[in-house]
Amino acid sequence: MPPRTTKPPRIAVLADSDTRWKWGALTAHRITPGDAPVLDGFLLRGRATPTARQLAEVGVRADSLREVTAVEFLHTMAREPYDVLVLSLVGGGVQAMLHGLGRVWEDRPERPVVVTGYVGVVYEKLTDGLLLRHGADLVLANSRQDAERFRAVYEGVGADAGSVTEVALPFLGGAPYEGAHTPFTVVFAAQPSVPDSRADRAYLLERLVRHARQHPGREVLLKLRSKPGEHTTHIEELPYQKLAQRLDLPPNLRLVYGNMGEVLDRTDLLVTISSTAALESLHRGIPTVALTDLGVREVLGNHHFVGSGCLASWDQLDAGYLPAAEPGWVARQGVAVEGAFDAARERVAALLAQPGGLPPLTPYYTPVTAPGYLPGILARHHLGPDGAPLPGAPAHDREPGAVRQIVRRAARGAYRHGVQRVAPVIRRMGEL
Repeated sequence: MPPRTTKPPRIAVLADSDTRWKWGALTAHRITPGDAPVLDGFLLRGRATPTARQLAEVGVRADSLREVTAVEFLHTMAREPYDVLVLSLVGGGVQAMLHGLGRVWEDRPERPVVVTGYVGVVYEKLTDGLLLRHGADLVLANSRQDAERFRAVYEGVGADAGSVTEVALPFLGGAPYEGAHTPFTVVFAAQPSVPDSRADRAYLLERLVRHARQHPGREVLLKLRSKPGEHTTHIEELPYQKLAQRLDLPPNLRLVYGNMGEVLDRTDLLVTISSTAALESLHRGIPTVALTDLGVREVLGNHHFVGSGCLASWDQLDAGYLPAAEPGWVARQGVAVEGAFDAARERVAALLAQPGGLPPLTPYYTPVTAPGYLPGILARHHLGPDGAPLPGAPAHDREPGAVRQIVRRAARGAYRHGVQRVAPVIRRMGEL
């Protein structure tokens, strides 16, 4: 049978946040054989569905882009012929889609190559997240280190590890760092949920302000992921913007948004707890710090940087310290992207050319292996234990009307207001 891939190949990307949309779309282009693929984007409706501003900031274009429920997406996949499908979702979302897709494709002679993976550094829920992604044709690992860990987990539970494929983060790029700018620019890359306490976030902001005051000749930027009311991959209950309103910020400290790559173009020192921005910075050769002020702890994710040469505190930075990354550690993190996607592209091409089409999707979790876990994951996406839509699932045979769209936007706005304003107040009252 000749390869199914046509010119141009068709790609579908399903994402549930702005960051995952960026990862999924860029990855899809890098791993799909052929020229000028047609990319259809689908945004899974939920708490982190990106706004128009967030999508514009990401800067990744698609031939079409629309918001869907899980059931609506499965209905589309049952009708439309795609060559490659990238599931850029949290683990539970990937698992639900694998079971739902397995059902809608059970009578089809051919199906797309299904790809999934992680947006950045994997520092928590390694086993849980990996087993929820098992069943895709390719599970992408962003570094040699991750590929080894992923295979060890799958082999350790008796699952097929052949899907694990080493790549790199698809958004690494930009000009190499060539020396200090004028003025010298320090960027603190904030994270929505790390750290998660008001005291810790206030401390980090206060230290950033102190650094700016101690170095008036430097430009100090607080790089924010989202504006109040917006959500990204993780919930941000205490936005730095709100904390900053209570402070008298020095004139050389600014809050900035925008594409991280553009901010790195003028960065001389990147400071973070454990943001993936650190890997983007290291890729360019920019001095990079993973802060130790709050400890080196798994819950913070900065334990990932043990051995990197990048761990340091604000006291050290205030005194003028500039770190030098350990080359061996950097080499294991997928920071070098030359040829990093060749193996994945070759695997996708081989699967597309496989005689007789691809076998059914076979996730590790089934009603037999995880009868107390899997049904709950599927139900969150209105799917039953067999992957079929549950009674009362959102309609998938028509576009939502204007009233439904207004209600959905209002509901998301109310949810975000509750997370960022109501929940912190309730917690503080409970501590009295």
